Amino acid sequence: MAEEIKDQNIKLEDRLNNFEHWVNENKSLLTYVVGGLFAIVAAYLGFTKLYLEPKSTEATEQMFMAEKYFGQDSLDRALNGDGNYLGFIQIMEDYKWTPAANLSHYYAGIIYLKQGKFEEAIDHLKDFDGKDKLVTNMSLGALGDAYSELDKKDEAVTYYKKAAYHFENELTTPLFLKKAGMLLESQAKAAEAKKVYEEIKAKYPNSAEGREMDKYIARASGE
Repeated sequence: MAEEIKDQNIKLEDRLNNFEHWVNENKSLLTYVVGGLFAIVAAYLGFTKLYLEPKSTEATEQMFMAEKYFGQDSLDRALNGDGNYLGFIQIMEDYKWTPAANLSHYYAGIIYLKQGKFEEAIDHLKDFDGKDKLVTNMSLGALGDAYSELDKKDEAVTYYKKAAYHFENELTTPLFLKKAGMLLESQAKAAEAKKVYEEIKAKYPNSAEGREMDKYIARASGE
């Protein structure tokens, strides 16, 4: 046992010596690598603190009125501004990489969906990178609506299911599952639709959708 431990110590010492030798031979390379890493970190911190944070604050202040117009259903002003405050489109352009610009994609997508501009809605909703679970659900569901309006039913079902399962809850999950089921029925996929309806009834019996699922299940069953 003592000899084995001694051999292991010798091997470890050899490895440390080899590593020290490698470091000595590659000091210049290591200096460049470490210096490069420090430069990258410094550039990132400078970009974040000196540019992005002030821009984010400014963008949020600008977006206040656009969100207000959105809530008032004044969609054109929300999208394009009112001459004093920017709309969502200009916020995306002027404040790239800020949370406000990202959220503006969501708002723009919803506005275009309401205006019947479904391709534009899809473009913006796909550019939205959601952090809030419920807003992300609504974004995915809106993509389902846009694809449904374009009669792209497979894509619509996919996004309705994504919306349903991304953040499961009593409010949006049964709603989007029901939309998926109805589209499946329209594609003559009754068995798949029935499975979706049964899931709603089993998991969300107290939701508005759950309480009416018996008739949907019966219809999908051909009764």
